Parts: sequence; C-alpha cells; structure tokens
Amino acid sequence: MRWITRPGWPGNLLALAAGALTPLAFAPFDFWPLQLLCIGLFYLGLRDLTANAAFRRGWCFGLGLYLAGTGWIYVSIHDYGAASVPLAGLLTLGFSACVALFFALPAWLWARWLRRSEAPLADALAFAALWLAQEAFRGWFLTGFPWLYAGYTQLEGPLAGLAPLGGVWLLSFVLALSAALLVNLPRLRERRAFFAGALALLLAPWLVGVLLKGHAWTLAMGTPLQVAAVQGNVAQEMKWDREHLNAQLKLYRDLSVGARPVDLLVWPETAVPVVKDYAEPYLQSMGRFADERRSALITGVPVRQANQRGELRYYNGITVVGQGEGTYLKQKLVPFGEYVPLQDLLRGLIAFFDLPMSDFARGPADQALLQAKGYRIAPYICYEVVYPEFAAGLAARSDLLLTVSNDTWFGRSIGPLQHLQMARMRALEAGRWMIRATNNGVSALIDPFGRITEQVPQFQQVVMYGEVTPMQGLTPYLRWRAWPMMILCGLLFGWALLASRWAKTL
Repeated sequence: MRWITRPGWPGNLLALAAGALTPLAFAPFDFWPLQLLCIGLFYLGLRDLTANAAFRRGWCFGLGLYLAGTGWIYVSIHDYGAASVPLAGLLTLGFSACVALFFALPAWLWARWLRRSEAPLADALAFAALWLAQEAFRGWFLTGFPWLYAGYTQLEGPLAGLAPLGGVWLLSFVLALSAALLVNLPRLRERRAFFAGALALLLAPWLVGVLLKGHAWTLAMGTPLQVAAVQGNVAQEMKWDREHLNAQLKLYRDLSVGARPVDLLVWPETAVPVVKDYAEPYLQSMGRFADERRSALITGVPVRQANQRGELRYYNGITVVGQGEGTYLKQKLVPFGEYVPLQDLLRGLIAFFDLPMSDFARGPADQALLQAKGYRIAPYICYEVVYPEFAAGLAARSDLLLTVSNDTWFGRSIGPLQHLQMARMRALEAGRWMIRATNNGVSALIDPFGRITEQVPQFQQVVMYGEVTPMQGLTPYLRWRAWPMMILCGLLFGWALLASRWAKTL
C-alpha cells in the first residue's frame, strides 16, 4: 500500500474516492464507521507528501466529499434556478472545486509545518487539532459553509454522549484523533509506554461517550406543551407567485382552523409569502383565532423595516401572534438563496442569480428571543440551525428551540435529511426540545437527546401533533461553547511545532 502515501494520481484518486464515500456516514445512510475509515485514509495519504502534493491530495478529498455530499446544490440550480443541465452541472462542479480548498489548505499546512512523522503520538494529536480547525474555519470564512462536519455522523454512534460536553466540535476532534491513532498504533508497538498511552487515548473517549449517552444535563420546567406544526407542501414555483398568494394564506388558515387546539401552532419559513406590513390584517385575524384557543401562533413571514441608517430593507423573519409576542429577523443568510455576493456583477446573468428572496438583509445580532405561552423560544430560520456556535448563543437563553425551514429547494435529494440531522445535533448539544416545522419536510419534534419523537412524511400536506417540554439549565457546551476545544487545538499546534526537539523521547 505504499502508493497510498506517495505523490501522484493513484493516491489522489483514492483520496477522491474516500471523500466521495464519506457522505454514506451521514444521514440518511448513517454508516458512521465509514467516517473513521475515510479520515484514516486521508491522514495516511498525507504521510510522505511535499506541501504542494499534499495540497492536491487534500483538494481531491474535498472535491469527492462535496460532489457526493452536496448534490442538492444541482437540484436548486437546475430545478429552481432555471439553469440548463450543462450549466447547472458546471456550477455545481465549480462550487465543489472551490469549497474543496477548505481541505487543500490544511493539507498544505500539515505537510509544511505540523506533520511529525517521527513522533506518532504528537502527529495524531496535531492532525486532530488541524481537522477541527478546518471545520471551524469553513464555518466562518465568507459567512461559512458548515455542512458535513464529521461529528454529525455520531448522532447514531457511541460518541453521541459527548455532544453536550463539547458540541459537534468534540465529536469531530475525537473521530479525527481516533482515525490517526488507529493508523499510528503499529508504529508505537515497540515503545510500550507510548503504545499503552495511545491505546488509552483511543479508547477513553468512546467509553465516556457510551457511559454519558442518555445522561440528562437539563431539567424540565413546567408541564409539557401541546404542539401542532403545519406542513403546507406548497410547490416552490407557486411560493412567490402573486396569483397563488390568497390560496396559500387560505391553505394555512384552513389547516389551522381544522387542527385540534394546542398550546403552540407553528407554520414554516415564509408560510406567509408577503411582507408583514401587507399581511397585518391577516395576521391579526389569525392572532384572534389563536387567542380564542389560548394558543400562540408562530409563523415565518418577510419583514420590511428601516435599518440603523434609516434605509428600508427586507428581512426573512418569524413573528408570534396570539398568546405570545416578538419578531425575529434572520442573521445567517444563504449565499445566492437570500443574498447574492457581488450582485452588481452576477444579477441578470442567469435566472438563478435573480431568485425571489435573494435580496434579504442580515438581522441585528442583539435580538430578543420569541415569547410564547410564557416561555422563551430560540428561533432559527432554515440555514441558521447548521451553525453550532450561533445556535448555542441563542439556546443558552431559551427554554425551547424552534427551527422553521423551506427545504423545497433540495427537491427529493438527501439535503433535507442532512439538514434534519444537524437540527437534531443542536437539540442534543443544548439539552432542549426542538420543534422543526418545514414547508414540505422533514417536520419533526426532537427531544433533548437528539431523538425524533414525532415526524410526518415528506411531500405531504399534513399537520404534525406532539408535545414538548420547556427545559432549564445549561449543558457544559452551552456554558463554555467552543473555547475549551479551541484552546486545546492551540496547545496541540504548539506541541506539534516543538515536537521535532522531542522526537527521540516520543
């Protein structure tokens, strides 16, 4: 297997294949051991490469990962962006090639500065730190693309119990460390003390994860709330068509009037597809209906208001009527879906760059949470739920979590199921119930352990019923966030840079 570690196309093709196989470890397949194998192959493939060769190999791994794992981008561009098949394919390939650089650059840094092949233990720890750093970086750079973090594969795996301790970050770190240690254990056999230490470092997190799985870090407050989430299943091509506006408003009104009384009635993202100013009479009417039933109605609705400079801007929002109050404006916008980077150059080139909703502004960072039935609700609109640190900031102030989405853009791809998996991780990290209401699925209720308690089929017009319980208290992750993991990574990078001096003793 020497060709795996040598430069050239055989090793690069293996890296491409390893990246392409990685999505099978995520939803809906959930074959989580494959994540260990693929990270291990990636790590092994970088062992003897020069910095430039490592850059190419890292890029190949990233290209395979994103081509296979984010194919729903093609659906969005072709089916809803009116791009031809060749153009949609080219744009999808171009996107994957660009985001693959998130693996190429760390691979270059690894080969140039951090790799310590003569010190297997330091090498494995530094690799795990670098893996975590690249995940954090790609969730931040240019607003971020925090998709397919390795830790998500452990929702159904033995490490799930660690999520409330360090979030998805800790899970990703342990997976990368475990993969690197498995590769390096044969090289440590002759040094018994270090072999035993590496073995303990390999097994301990998995044992702790199993022991903590199901441990309750938060406590129930009050009695369970009855919930109904309306899944309207409105076709995307009708969503923003003025001729279908009244039909959509009537649809949600009728489904809600026909639903049984509940404490919280939830509609999905932009269920009211007209700015809140114009929809006020309709919302007031639905507010009176909710009051009569002693309910709070929470719905997605675009909002038009002036920003701090007095400019009139449009926002993707959520508002509460009936027995609750508050309006939340989305802060994490989807590139091209809700705003267009370099829009002066791109708008008008193809229909994809002129999609409805693609000129939203970013909501302010210091917003109050929603209030409903006397409880604080942390709201996440669609894409926001995939940002671990952002979500934790809101969750720490809340009693319940709520995410509304319109995953129609993903079609029948695996995108909605990956999105649901990330929402489940947010509930597990926070130790709180989450309500997930979507236009066409997957609508679900998720308990504080990340388990789905209620779910309705995709692509159906249906009302989902269930109950959730407000929670109090903070998990360690909500209390400390990613800081402990980031400090650990910094220390490990320092160790790696100094390890060459200690090579004889390690």
